[in-house]
Amino acid sequence: MTKKFDSKVAMITGAGSGIGRETAIAFADAGVQVLVTDVNSTAGEETCKMIRDTGGTAEFTFIDVTKSVSVEAAVQRAVELYGGLDFALNIAGLGSPSDPYNEESWDQVMEVNLNGVFLCMKHEIAQMLKQEGGAIVNMASVAGYRGLVVTHPAYVASKHGVVGLTKWAGAKYAAQGLRVNSVSPGAVRTSLMEKSIEADPSREAAYAAKQPIGRLAKPQEIAEAVLWLCSDSATFVTGTNLAVDGGWTAT
Repeated sequence: MTKKFDSKVAMITGAGSGIGRETAIAFADAGVQVLVTDVNSTAGEETCKMIRDTGGTAEFTFIDVTKSVSVEAAVQRAVELYGGLDFALNIAGLGSPSDPYNEESWDQVMEVNLNGVFLCMKHEIAQMLKQEGGAIVNMASVAGYRGLVVTHPAYVASKHGVVGLTKWAGAKYAAQGLRVNSVSPGAVRTSLMEKSIEADPSREAAYAAKQPIGRLAKPQEIAEAVLWLCSDSATFVTGTNLAVDGGWTAT
């Protein structure tokens, strides 16, 4: 394919699997130099190998998005390796625990899904302001639009929070050359979703029925939306939350 982003640099959290991995691959295919980050080093290195095997450029760095020092070190690693940071894709996150009133689960989900995005944005924005430009995409969810009672309240609250952070940052830094947006996927056929379906095959039809398009999304379809938000085709788009949900939130 045509290399749209030659010489650009992206840091992607949660890039060891699922949407994060597919996003890393999509950006590398478009010519971006990718810093793959994840709390799972083995999975992150596997993503890098997949990228390099097809001629892309990728390096792995461990990250714990709940620790400011870890996030800051990852951003600096991107600068050391590639000279800057043009795109930051904050995709790392936890799914929904089963017990809605488990306080430990609440803390864990909020720490990763919301505090993690905040810490990533803090250090990514600082670097991008030095460069006078950049694009950030945060991973939200249809649970950032709706109070999905089938999920844990912390998941719903954290994704609403991600949308709010995105709007705030998009408005605050627009005049300084930064664009900040979020993507809200519906039901996506990730490895975690596959395991859920294996445990209860009826779940696939139930999720597909929520989406007027009639099926689950492929992770690559979410990655393409993230890629578009970072492209020159979206230079007037900031502070927005893009639903990529097969029509779920339209109903």
